[in-house]
Amino acid sequence: MKYLLLSLGLFLSFNVFSQVEESKLGSWYMYFYNVNFDESNFGVQGDIQYRNWNTLGDLEQLMLRSGITYRADDSSVLFTLGYANITTGTPGESSSSINESRIYQEALFGQKILKRVHLTHRLRYEQRWVENQDFRTRFRYNLFINVGINSKELIPKTFYTAFYNELFINGERNNGINDVELFDRNRTYFGLGYIISNSSKVQLGWMRQETETFTKNQLQFSLHHNLNF
Repeated sequence: MKYLLLSLGLFLSFNVFSQVEESKLGSWYMYFYNVNFDESNFGVQGDIQYRNWNTLGDLEQLMLRSGITYRADDSSVLFTLGYANITTGTPGESSSSINESRIYQEALFGQKILKRVHLTHRLRYEQRWVENQDFRTRFRYNLFINVGINSKELIPKTFYTAFYNELFINGERNNGINDVELFDRNRTYFGLGYIISNSSKVQLGWMRQETETFTKNQLQFSLHHNLNF
């Protein structure tokens, strides 16, 4: 265990120092929540994300997102219909920003393989209204892989490794300003998580985001919270 933690620390430190030199390291601070209602198929989920172009202070994005969830009886698929408001800043000293409103629909389902490998698949379809741009849509697929370290099950007091890869595909080839590529972006993430209790867990990791115009590395800090009523 201690060698795994040491290796992860050295890995993150190497990327921190190398990317700081390139002035490309950013940081995302995230809070995710799920609300489940007793004896109901419906719930609420959402997240608050504060993203920086640097480690702190230079706003990249402020995202506020929430949706209504539904899971049918005896089904493993969770459906969500939600709304997001996003404020995107400009790198550097400029305080200018762009606002976006977004409606999204998603399906989330999981599976377990090799006794301790937990897979989650997320498919999301977005309708986007970006300031000074034409209406746009986007398709997203995310594969999450969590592997317990000191337990096969993801239960309290368990450390686990976290990986995800998410692909973004544009639904339109023009945004009202210029032509856009079919490929929008790809995100690859590696991290370490700890399950504090049945209702909360934390993660620390590193994410690489690639688009047609730039590649950027991010540190990610996240708190995940489940609430039952």
